[in-house]
Amino acid sequence: MSDQGSLLLAILGPTAVGKTAVGIFVAEALAGEIVSVDSRQVYREMDIGTAKPTPDEQSRVAHHVIDCVRPDEPFSASNFQHRADVAISDIRSRGKAAILVGGAGLYFRALMDGLFEGPSADAEIRARLNAEADEQGSEHLHQRLTELDPEAAARIHRNDRMRIVRALEVYELTGTPISELRSQWDGEPRYRCVAVGLRRPRPELNHRANERVRQMVAGGLVDEVRALRERYPRGLRAFQGFGYRELWDSLDGRITHDKAVELLKRNTHQYAKRQLTWFRSDRRIRWLDLGEHEAPTDTADRVLALHREALSTLT
Repeated sequence: MSDQGSLLLAILGPTAVGKTAVGIFVAEALAGEIVSVDSRQVYREMDIGTAKPTPDEQSRVAHHVIDCVRPDEPFSASNFQHRADVAISDIRSRGKAAILVGGAGLYFRALMDGLFEGPSADAEIRARLNAEADEQGSEHLHQRLTELDPEAAARIHRNDRMRIVRALEVYELTGTPISELRSQWDGEPRYRCVAVGLRRPRPELNHRANERVRQMVAGGLVDEVRALRERYPRGLRAFQGFGYRELWDSLDGRITHDKAVELLKRNTHQYAKRQLTWFRSDRRIRWLDLGEHEAPTDTADRVLALHREALSTLT
C-alpha cells in the first residue's frame, strides 16, 4: 500500500462551515472517496434536514456511510465504527485514498481511538433514571449532568436521553465523571491520520447557518418532515436533533412556522458551538481559519498542502 493509501485524511468542523464542498474537491484531487463522519446522514429519508450530499455531489465522488438505516433502526458509534472500517478497507483495496468528512466528534474519536466502554450497564439505575426522565423530562437529567460533569453535558444534547442516562449511570457506578474516565483511557490509535479542522468567525458561521436553513426550507424541508411524520413516531432518536423536531412541532400546531424556523436557526448555532467544544479537546486536529470570501477550491488546496506535509514525514 502506498503512503497516501495508508494515511487517512480527515476534514472536520462545525455545521455550515463548508466541509462538503471542500471534501469533494480534495477527494477529486486525490482520486479518493469520502467516508461521511455524520451522525444523521446515516438515516435514509432524511436528506434535506441533514444537508446530505446531493445526487450530483455523490456522482462526482463516491460517499460511504450514508443512507445506512431507516430512522426507526438503532445506530450507534459502534455501528459507525464498524461501517467506516469496512468502507476504508474497501476503498484501500481498490488503491484509492479514504477521506473522512464530517462534524460528529464522537464518531471520529470512535474510529480513531476505539470506543471507551466504561462499566457494565446497571438495569436498576437505568430504569430509575429513565422513569425520572419520563416524569420530569430529559432536560431535568441534563441539568443534573451539567452540575456533575459539565464537560460531558456540553457535548451531549439536552434531549439525547440515552447518552445522558449513560453518563449519569457511569457517575453513580464509579463516582467519577465519564469525561474524566475517557480522558484517562489510553487506547492505541487505530489509524494514521492527518486531521484538518475548518473554522470561521462565529458571526460568519451563524450567517452561513441561517442561509442554509433558508435554503433547506425553500428546498422542501417541510415536506420532508411531513412525510417522516406520516411514517414514524416523533420520539425516535433520529428526530431528536435540530432540523426535524422544530418543524414537527409546527406541523403539530404547537408553534407557528415562523417560530419553528427561528428555533431551527438558534439550535443550529448551538449545535455548531457544541461541535467546536468537542473538537477543541482533540489535539491532533490542525485548524484552518477560513476567509469570508475564500473559495472551496482554495481551502481544498490548503488542506492538500497539509496532507502532503504529513506524507513527507511518514517513514
